[in-house]
Amino acid sequence: MEPKERNMNDPILYMAPLKGFTDWMFRKAFAEHFGGFDLAVAPFIASKSDCKIKRKFVRDVLPENNESLPVVPQILGKSGEDFAFLADYFYDLGYETVNWNLGCPYAMVAKKMRGSGMLPHPEMIDIFLDTALGRMKPKMSIKIRLGYKSPDDIFRLVPILNRYPLEELIVHPRTGVQYYDGDVDLEAFEKLLERIDHRIVYNGDIKTPEHFRRLSERFEKVERWMIGRWCIADPFLPSAIKDPTESVGDKVQRIKGFHEALFYEYQAVLDGPSHLLNKMKGLWRYLSLPFEDFKKTMKKIKKATRPEQYLEMANLFFDTEAKTRSFNGNGPCSRP
Repeated sequence: MEPKERNMNDPILYMAPLKGFTDWMFRKAFAEHFGGFDLAVAPFIASKSDCKIKRKFVRDVLPENNESLPVVPQILGKSGEDFAFLADYFYDLGYETVNWNLGCPYAMVAKKMRGSGMLPHPEMIDIFLDTALGRMKPKMSIKIRLGYKSPDDIFRLVPILNRYPLEELIVHPRTGVQYYDGDVDLEAFEKLLERIDHRIVYNGDIKTPEHFRRLSERFEKVERWMIGRWCIADPFLPSAIKDPTESVGDKVQRIKGFHEALFYEYQAVLDGPSHLLNKMKGLWRYLSLPFEDFKKTMKKIKKATRPEQYLEMANLFFDTEAKTRSFNGNGPCSRP
């Protein structure tokens, strides 16, 4: 799972898998308009027990849809056999590594003992790893949280995780029940770094280059970092981490270009205007964060009932109001 060519002094940056946001169309548009990421982990695809895979089911990770940014497929599941079957399918597509989602916090997933809901059950994880790794062709990385209700979960897992030949652990230092609220537990992450034998990727609340600098100074052994929702709020963040002196030009117009390109990508693929509008309106949850006093504009955008009406309102905002609010990459930090 090596990223594309880079300056060896640069950190390696991963785009996080955000279900409903960072699909292949988003990743393509982001890479072409902003850059900064070395690779992405795709939003999860759930394993199935029927051993039937349709291309539509795995379209997000088909190689022809991922030429702009290297991607690692992610699988959600609790059966080692089913995981291995899907992992081998991805291997046959050309992927040398797949990622196991052991961190999804959402109740509909966790209550089925998938994602973070599996973390309190080390014996199940042990059986899963023994089964999956004994059968699958590609390597496995794991995206994991500290636990479901307690960060103690992951420390009970350390001896199990250390026994298996894992590619790496991508660690989000929150529990599942926290979702994305509250502070990340940096002390627990630090203890984990000392005890785990695998390469660790840090994931959680990297909001600005300054946040990244403080984390990288504290965790000197960590060379790989994952950024999630804050790369939507400030799409210049990955590049700014790589090179704080880089000139990015008119930020508002570059975001406008990205937004418009994404609109047309989705329009060409999604089924019907309602699906398109829901997809685009959802982006503003994060895209609006750097702009102060956005509520009135958001109401107008939400009221759009036709795609062309939506795009006209969004472009009008970028061409008028947005220019007077001077985009600030630090904006998301001042918001709850």
